Amino acid sequence: MDKPIRKIIHIDMDAFYASVEQRDNPLYRGKPIAVGGSPEGRGGVVATASYEARKFGVRSAMPSKRARELCPDLIFVRPRFDVYKEVSAQIRAIFHRYTDLIEPLSLDEAYLDVTVDKLGIGSAIEIAHAIRKAIREELQLTASAGVSVNKFVAKIASDLQKPDGFAFIGPSSIEAFMEKLAVEKFHGVGRVTAQKMKDRGIFTGADLKKLTEEELVRDFGKTGAFYYRIVRGLDDRPVQPHRETKSVGAEDTFQEDLSSLEEMAPELDRLSVIVRDRLQRHQLRGKTVTLKVKFSDFRLITRSFSLPVPTDDLELIQSTVRQLLRGVLEEPVKIRLLGVSLSNFGEPPPTVQLGLFFTED
Repeated sequence: MDKPIRKIIHIDMDAFYASVEQRDNPLYRGKPIAVGGSPEGRGGVVATASYEARKFGVRSAMPSKRARELCPDLIFVRPRFDVYKEVSAQIRAIFHRYTDLIEPLSLDEAYLDVTVDKLGIGSAIEIAHAIRKAIREELQLTASAGVSVNKFVAKIASDLQKPDGFAFIGPSSIEAFMEKLAVEKFHGVGRVTAQKMKDRGIFTGADLKKLTEEELVRDFGKTGAFYYRIVRGLDDRPVQPHRETKSVGAEDTFQEDLSSLEEMAPELDRLSVIVRDRLQRHQLRGKTVTLKVKFSDFRLITRSFSLPVPTDDLELIQSTVRQLLRGVLEEPVKIRLLGVSLSNFGEPPPTVQLGLFFTED
């Protein structure tokens, strides 16, 4: 007997933290605001920007000083994690009216499997509209939704009409849709990989589809096999309600190779800020700090150090990865990628400190 076609919804709140702040404070409504660190001092980063701020080019994970340069009237708001967590629980309760197969990706984003729904509605489209309506009427917030037969396509669909958007990509239209999609719109294709594809004449899904799986693996490593499948709309990953976080990390590939500690240290500090804030978002502390380094010849190494107790302390993370980096720089090198991650988690911290919580919204 054939398996039923899955019905997957991806819900993504619109500028979640900024929208909550605008909802709760009338003075912020209609104005460009950024939730995150202040541009004064060291290490301030934008967690989420309102859509009014995005018109100026302000984006998540952008240094706050740069955001202020782009938008001189930008209002910086300190994050209220306890409030965002409470609102997230209210959103999750709305999801549970329809299904218990919910895979949260963060406080403001989740996959729902409604192949079989609690209320016997039978239509993923109808359920997605009902969820968006409930969020709007009960919480005075907006969410965008994508509906399809798998997680990958549903996630792309949710981003098509943001904010307050909806898109359905049915089974018969998936391949044609993916062929027209620009490579930078593929979830999992970053800025540097997209440029590498374009240098090879790959601009759309149709261009990507011309390459064999072997060619993609040769050019893009193990993710090449993933690209081969998703450009054909193939994704059999289940919605995982109890997915366990194994590690928390961040990495960046640089347009120009870095060759000195003076160039690399600020990048490591920035990545450490992102990792610390993701740890706090998931209420995690890690014992093992890992540095990832990719050299200009694409050689990849990792170096790890295990601390005596789990931590989410920013200064400790930064000093540890810097020490690991010094061991790599014993001879002249050129580095194109740096990454920082924590793993080997202990018990969640008893209290959650305010920090920056990065989202893709």
